[in-house]
Amino acid sequence: MALLLRKLRQKKLSPVLALATLSLMACGLNADDQAVEVETEKVKVRVTTVTDGLKNPWGLAFMPGGDMLVTERSGDMRIVTADGTKGPALDGLPEIESRGQGGLLDVALDPDFVTNRWVYFSFSEPGKGGTSTAVARGKLRADAIDELTQVEVIFSQEPKVRSNGHFGSRLVFRDDGTLFVTMGDRQQDFDDAYPQKLNSHIGTVARINPDGSVPDDNPFLDDKDAQPEIWSYGHRNIQGADLHPETRELWTGEHGPQGGDEINLTEAGKNYGWPVITYGEQYGGGKIGEGTEKEGMEQPLHYWDPSIANAGMTFYTGDKFPEWKGDLLVTALKFQLLARLELDGTEVTHEERMFSESIGKRLRDVVQGPDGYLYLLTDDSNGAILKVEPADD
Repeated sequence: MALLLRKLRQKKLSPVLALATLSLMACGLNADDQAVEVETEKVKVRVTTVTDGLKNPWGLAFMPGGDMLVTERSGDMRIVTADGTKGPALDGLPEIESRGQGGLLDVALDPDFVTNRWVYFSFSEPGKGGTSTAVARGKLRADAIDELTQVEVIFSQEPKVRSNGHFGSRLVFRDDGTLFVTMGDRQQDFDDAYPQKLNSHIGTVARINPDGSVPDDNPFLDDKDAQPEIWSYGHRNIQGADLHPETRELWTGEHGPQGGDEINLTEAGKNYGWPVITYGEQYGGGKIGEGTEKEGMEQPLHYWDPSIANAGMTFYTGDKFPEWKGDLLVTALKFQLLARLELDGTEVTHEERMFSESIGKRLRDVVQGPDGYLYLLTDDSNGAILKVEPADD
């Protein structure tokens, strides 16, 4: 609180106005009285509200010291301090088309953020022909709470289309410093089969360098008819992604249609089948594509039928929940739950579904904090950051 007051004074606000601004920004500081205790299969947990009043929060990234950068689909990004105080919306963002499922989406810090201060974010970018998933980066000064500078768009999905859905999009830095960008099929007609065409970014995962250039070992770099950024293709709408803690391979979570939500091991150059194969069906019934399997197309590691509307995901690697170490945690929108998947290699051996009754909110994302606790984003117009910790902590 003192740090925010000092920074507001640096902006030449009067002490009275600075304190008034802080009082309006503050939220969730007395969140302990909202605690809910939940008995899960392996551990009893306590869920508290860190802050609320966020407009459909979508992505969250922890900064050094425990403060958080959070995106709101409506188009704002702001800092939320560890005690739940919300800062002002950051200036400097590019034009964002906030409509339908589009808007300001994921956020990630550069692996060298401490020294270079780069912040990366994905969003729906308007332009000729419609909108596309895009990625930009900007610098956050150490002494600023309200502005990104040197903002530049480093990637734009091609082509732009007239649709308000299926943008993806998660951002994950690989250990080699390259950046994965997950995307969706933009709800294009099945007959067009965009995700099966390498001349389009639609329905793909892209891999780029931090400046937006193309890595020299991308799988389709030598194919003159392919977009060089493509890492994998045949995807419907990837809204969850993380690196496996041991193998360091990319795992993704993908929305299916009516049924067929997927978890995939997402490897270079591989085709994941959409819309040719799927475990789902048309909304209201009806076959999609050719069935559930086809030679040359990858099978999911796990799928849900009926769909849970899986969204964010993370592998738990901390020490606060030793019973969950190595498990994959996946949020769900439609079913309003957090799924915990136990793994044996790439095989899912058990699933536990948590919080559907105790929280009762669409859960957009799950992030492991530097403190080892879990943080959830609820997806609504009064969205919140929730903290999950052992009840006996």
